[in-house]
Amino acid sequence: MRMSLAVDELAKSMSGKSALACEAFARALRALPTIICENGGYDAAEIVTNLRSEIFNGNTTAGINMFGGKIGDMKEMGITECFRVKEQALVSATEAAEMILRVDDIVRCAPRQR
Repeated sequence: MRMSLAVDELAKSMSGKSALACEAFARALRALPTIICENGGYDAAEIVTNLRSEIFNGNTTAGINMFGGKIGDMKEMGITECFRVKEQALVSATEAAEMILRVDDIVRCAPRQR
């Protein structure tokens, strides 16, 4: 959620198609906590809204406590993530999406004239 807010802020300073791409990427990042909550059987709308509010208000260590179905402090719970692993996961996912878009663009193109 924190990354989606940062990407959203970046998109506001851009113009053209790159701003649209940044906004779409922010929406995709916002979808991750929703999917996690739904897979856990929780009310995703309420939990994700509360998470966004917590992070927007400065609680950068807030996260989803899947044991209780509520917002928790990840630092207090002892949950940490390796930056390099998270960075590589985002880079790989972005590259995969880019490749899918390229293939889709090639499929939609008209055949070359001979």
